[in-house]
Amino acid sequence: MTVAQEFKLAGTALLSNAVIMLDQIGEHFVEHSDVQRSGNCVLLKSDVGSAGIRAEEGKLLIELTCSSPEMLQMARTMLAEHLFYFAGDNPLELAWAASAPRGALANLHEAIVVSTEEVTPRMRRVKFACADVSAFLGGDIHVRLLVPPKGRQPIWPGIREDGRVDWPKGADELLVRVYTIRAVDTERGELWVDFFQHPRRDTATPGADFARDARPGDLVAIMGPGGGGVPHAASILLAGDETALPAIARIIAEAAPGTLLKAIIEVENVAEQQPLPSKAALQLHWLHRQDYAADGKDALAEATMEAIGTINEETFVWVACEKEDARRIRELLKSRSHDRKRIYVARYWERLR
Repeated sequence: MTVAQEFKLAGTALLSNAVIMLDQIGEHFVEHSDVQRSGNCVLLKSDVGSAGIRAEEGKLLIELTCSSPEMLQMARTMLAEHLFYFAGDNPLELAWAASAPRGALANLHEAIVVSTEEVTPRMRRVKFACADVSAFLGGDIHVRLLVPPKGRQPIWPGIREDGRVDWPKGADELLVRVYTIRAVDTERGELWVDFFQHPRRDTATPGADFARDARPGDLVAIMGPGGGGVPHAASILLAGDETALPAIARIIAEAAPGTLLKAIIEVENVAEQQPLPSKAALQLHWLHRQDYAADGKDALAEATMEAIGTINEETFVWVACEKEDARRIRELLKSRSHDRKRIYVARYWERLR
């Protein structure tokens, strides 16, 4: 009998209110991992490994357990980034029993632009060649795209002593944006990323600008994958706008035969619709903003909430959209006591009031 090897790492976080931080951890990670709460202890379980966190006398005692040193490094970084984010301007000291390894991050992959193409008038696809695409098969689908400054040799991030990512600054500062891996072409060793081309030019759109200007041979790095994995259920409800369309399209493409899928997708007009082939049984409903009345900004949220009223408790609900719409949909699911393990509701952008 073969026993799987485990790699462990202990850490301690000193902060002003450990219990409040523990509450934030439990509330946030419930959509990304299996969260078990018992008093002042939280256990997070995911494909990466597990994190046991205990609040005790003004500090958090942390124990990470993973199946490889690389997974352990990624778990340390992921948790450290979240702890400092939750702390905000409040003081936080985070120390680990073993120093973070030097050099490149374990989940950082260099990639080269191979080609670009227009999927629709406002959706541009960039294809990247990567030495090893196996890390992007199955599981999580979101990544960070790292673009170096034009004309400079890229300096990729490392790890700080507290476990956070050590980003290059000044002239070497990277453009960093989160995107979805739309598809993985294992035969060609390619990753496809779709970029929504925003119509408004009075708002900075550096990610969309990169896609518009990308040329074969351009060097980038891709960190991940992490978060927002492909759901597996007999019945799935999907909803989102163009920002979520790459993720929705991948979920539809990878759904198993026999899966019942319903997708509600908001785009500008019929020209922005794209083919979404699937082996599953797909019911697809496109919403066109071009046809809305003046007060039609809530159309996606309303259609999604109406659809939620028709599903059973076994249906997985996957939604990514505007911040306020996401909040309303999340509250509805909570009021219906829908199983948290069958919910992914994410805010992808915020509407300017």
